[in-house]
Amino acid sequence: MSTAAANRAQTLHLTGERTVPGVVEENYWFARHEAAYLALLPHCAGETVLEAGCGEGYGAALIADTGSRVVALDYDQPTMTHVARNYPRLGAVRSNLAFLPVGTAAVGVVANLQVIEHLWDQQGFLAECHRVLRPGGKLLVTTPNRLTFTPDSPTPLNPYHTRELSPAELAELLTDAGFAVESLHGLRHGDRLRELDARHGGSIIEAQLDVVLGSMPGQASWPGELLADVASVRAADFAIDGDDLDSSLDLIAVAVRP
Repeated sequence: MSTAAANRAQTLHLTGERTVPGVVEENYWFARHEAAYLALLPHCAGETVLEAGCGEGYGAALIADTGSRVVALDYDQPTMTHVARNYPRLGAVRSNLAFLPVGTAAVGVVANLQVIEHLWDQQGFLAECHRVLRPGGKLLVTTPNRLTFTPDSPTPLNPYHTRELSPAELAELLTDAGFAVESLHGLRHGDRLRELDARHGGSIIEAQLDVVLGSMPGQASWPGELLADVASVRAADFAIDGDDLDSSLDLIAVAVRP
């Protein structure tokens, strides 16, 4: 880990849940998240976008390349200080996602990437998204697929998750909140990542978990070949499609407020 990346990770209290760019050991997860952002950018073109749960801010900065205005929200004050300092194009606002700090029908897009699984009141959050979106506005949601992320337990094994969702559960949640589901896709490994899976005993994800579980962030001892392969992963190594959603790694939904 470079000195700059280590300082950034320490500043943002890297727990394994907040993906930070520039940290080699985190690069697989960063690229996986980036792939979803890039796929969803066309929905943000020319729009006022509210990112609810912006984390480090790199995703909101990507959206700002195409959106007309981007407001980035997160509850953590050090995070928002970091976002305001490092991404001056964004409107950085500290806010609890239970009450979105914008007016009714005020935005064209709400982006919520890898966040909804952390929320205690998912229905209440979606009601707020419905309120702040103008008619025809879009809600963009990505979340781990429960069927592959925690396949053997109805209770999330990740202590930071409150409720994980299957494809059918996510679609039902959005529909019950008054949204029309325009598309529901799954993210999975593309050809190159499947080659890396084979190289590392069947799963590069499991190989990484075997290294880091039981170690403090940044303190694990990584095998050189695995670390080099993790560092090489790019957003383009992931595939996004509507096939066999139950086997996908992450779910990517686009929902419309009627």
